[in-house]
Amino acid sequence: MHKPVVSGGAVAGRVMLVGQAPGVKEPQLGRPFAWTAGKTMFNWFQTHCGLGEAEFRSSVYMAAVCRCFPGKTAAGGDRVPDAAEITACSHWLEAEIKLLKPALVIPVGKLAILQFMEFDKLTDVIGKKFDAEFRGCRFDLIPLPHPSGASPWHRMEPGKSLLENALGLIRRHPAFPK
Repeated sequence: MHKPVVSGGAVAGRVMLVGQAPGVKEPQLGRPFAWTAGKTMFNWFQTHCGLGEAEFRSSVYMAAVCRCFPGKTAAGGDRVPDAAEITACSHWLEAEIKLLKPALVIPVGKLAILQFMEFDKLTDVIGKKFDAEFRGCRFDLIPLPHPSGASPWHRMEPGKSLLENALGLIRRHPAFPK
């Protein structure tokens, strides 16, 4: 893992978004979802929930499974954190959830979703709301696919419709900023 740690900053809200890990640009720009995937994700929230990037960042606490950029794969993509790295960072996510007591957690991408629930395919979890428990804290969980440009999942069916369903659930959730 490559430092520095990337944090979304202090936000006292009832909604928490959990990503996988920062990309290569996030440490340079000093905030999560600061590059291509972030542009896509914030467009989703603007279009479907009426919340622009600045308002989202100031009202939704943004965390990650791993806090540092994991590096590149041999093929040039961002490397997925391994089990030891996830374990080494897990106390941060646990502490944040215990402190914030979110009413809604939005895990973004397979790795983030897997921290809260087991599943086989994204089609089993995207577009649905779950009652979740994490280290003694209960909250609603509405998973989203990763907004990566490398993945066409959210741009083709059934992913596109399931993403719209998920964003509608988020927009209507009582804890989501209006």
